[in-house]
Amino acid sequence: MVIVIVGPTAVGKTKMSVELAKALNGEIINADSTQVYKGLNIATAKVTEEEKENIPHHLFDFKEITENYTVYDYQKDCREKIEEILKKGKNPILVGGTGLYIKAALYDYQFVDGTCNEQYENVETSILFSKLLEIDSNTKIHPNNRKRIIRAINFYKETGEIPSAKEKTEKLLYPCKFIGLTCDREILYERINQRTDIMFEQGLLEEARRLFDLNTRSKAILTPIGYKELFAYFEGSCSLEEAKEAIKKNCRKYAKRQYTWFNHQIPVEWFSVNFSNFKITIQEVLSFLD
Repeated sequence: MVIVIVGPTAVGKTKMSVELAKALNGEIINADSTQVYKGLNIATAKVTEEEKENIPHHLFDFKEITENYTVYDYQKDCREKIEEILKKGKNPILVGGTGLYIKAALYDYQFVDGTCNEQYENVETSILFSKLLEIDSNTKIHPNNRKRIIRAINFYKETGEIPSAKEKTEKLLYPCKFIGLTCDREILYERINQRTDIMFEQGLLEEARRLFDLNTRSKAILTPIGYKELFAYFEGSCSLEEAKEAIKKNCRKYAKRQYTWFNHQIPVEWFSVNFSNFKITIQEVLSFLD
């Protein structure tokens, strides 16, 4: 069985994944699009060696920040790891907040190799959306969703197929159970604020400065919350305190989007986290999985 742990940032997914792996003879597979890259540690809240507790972890920290790692690549790599772990008689445990990665790996979706990765940096979103309408007048993509618009245009360039005509399926390739961790929204936001402060204590500013000085503005660096906000500070367009507040604000917005996505896209069983006694939440999840 494949176990999937989802939820917003700062809710305890890493700790839960390790505890379930210990209890259920499992190995952990990363399902966070930012944690595949080397050197992006603090801002992405990447699991530390100490936190791993000797549990095998896969698809973490194995790509260079200059590489373009796509959903297609993740689908292939994750399915290979799932098969490897199942053959050993163990349980794969996917953990992370990137919903598209999870769905691509576990559902019978077909992706083409990401050979067309044009980003249209100097083209306004409204113009791109008009271009998409010319290709696909039935598109359901929101006019402001730049990432999806670009993905649809590139899909058409690669395949010649109309994006909205892509066959979608809700067929799972493996027996799966989806675990969602949640908590009161105000508590979550406070935890996000506290975790941001801790990240600065751990050296987030120095990590971001090192990346800024590389003069590389790759997708890997600009996707995680934390770096681009501090880049604005390094460039002199905001104060350090303003950058820190922007990180907290963007993390809170991201958590809200994660809830919406998971509630609409996959059959999650939600568990309210007991932060004062996390063992209670672990037992609740184990009882559900039994």
